[in-house]
Amino acid sequence: MSIRLITFDLDDTLWDVAPVIRGAEAALGDWLALQAPRLGRIPGEQLWAIRAQLLDADPTLKHRLSALRRRMLLQALHEAGYAGDEAQCLAEAAFQVFLGARHQVELFAEVHSTLQCLAERFMLGVLTNGNADVRRLGLAEYFHFSLCAEELGVGKPDPQPFREALQRAGVTADQALHIGDHPDDDIGGARGAGLHAIWFNPAGKAWSGAEHAPIEIRSLAELPALLRNWPTPPHA
Repeated sequence: MSIRLITFDLDDTLWDVAPVIRGAEAALGDWLALQAPRLGRIPGEQLWAIRAQLLDADPTLKHRLSALRRRMLLQALHEAGYAGDEAQCLAEAAFQVFLGARHQVELFAEVHSTLQCLAERFMLGVLTNGNADVRRLGLAEYFHFSLCAEELGVGKPDPQPFREALQRAGVTADQALHIGDHPDDDIGGARGAGLHAIWFNPAGKAWSGAEHAPIEIRSLAELPALLRNWPTPPHA
């Protein structure tokens, strides 16, 4: 059966996320040093210790990254001696600084041209475990919907985000294809929900997933030609 829906992961599929997060952490540290001097540049180990405590107390925060980041900042501010409304206001302002910098991404060169080409033939959607917003990135015009783990309360590889995408698009699993970089979250999750899957692997890593290796691409620019030659083996 022909493909009607293509869903995309975001982080490490449409851009390299590591430098983005480093930049966001640096921007956050600069802001805290000026606006919350009692806390200042919070050491990474302290922040990770707070993160671990919060996740132990509420594992659902794993899929609610914005809420987790807000709580991490609030607890760090409390530990530094800030309290009440002051701590709340500082935590929210600091989070907004982080979130703004988190959207300062450098898209892979072929993203716009590939999405524009595919959007002419397919329904496109987003499935992300992160908290990037395609509207803030100038990509919303290509996508019919964007589903994030924070809104759904569950993330990939759970089948629920994939099933929600199928429902939004009004298609069956064998009419849908997911593209992402993570062997388990993206490829394993898509396959588990019955979708086709393509592994985005620009670095040429060895396949580490539990099942057989999927169709693999090194550049998103390969997709239009690959999809012109569809179908591929079931659940690839």
